[in-house]
Amino acid sequence: MNIIKVLEANKTNYMDLLLIADESVDMIEKYLYRGDLFALYEDTILRSLCVVTKEETGEYELKNLVTVPEYEGNGYAKILIDYVATNFLESGKRLLVGTGDCPWILRFYENCGFTRSHVVPNFFIDNYDHIMYDDGIQLIDMIYLKREL
Repeated sequence: MNIIKVLEANKTNYMDLLLIADESVDMIEKYLYRGDLFALYEDTILRSLCVVTKEETGEYELKNLVTVPEYEGNGYAKILIDYVATNFLESGKRLLVGTGDCPWILRFYENCGFTRSHVVPNFFIDNYDHIMYDDGIQLIDMIYLKREL
């Protein structure tokens, strides 16, 4: 496996895949250009991506995590999270991730070492121009989880 930090000029080449995890180009653009985009390849084939932003001293946020649909369930997202956690270990103390209130996604992050941190009420209603659903569940509040580094 090979994980690379994508060059600034090439970030938009991954927009179609990033849109799987976040349905709004406007929202993605708010964090894509101030964050680092990491791509996980295996056998020269893209498997998974994530965007990480620095939120404050020692605190980073995983803003977008997506696996190419045909490779889901093979552990690529967890490998990428562990890489990011290790990569920012020296300069960080905490990695945050925000997601909708969807049980299977929350379980995934908890299995990756995250614990629940706080809730931003009405995040998806206030920040998106359409109703958002994940696995048939309407997304309303943003649930934040944290992983101490």
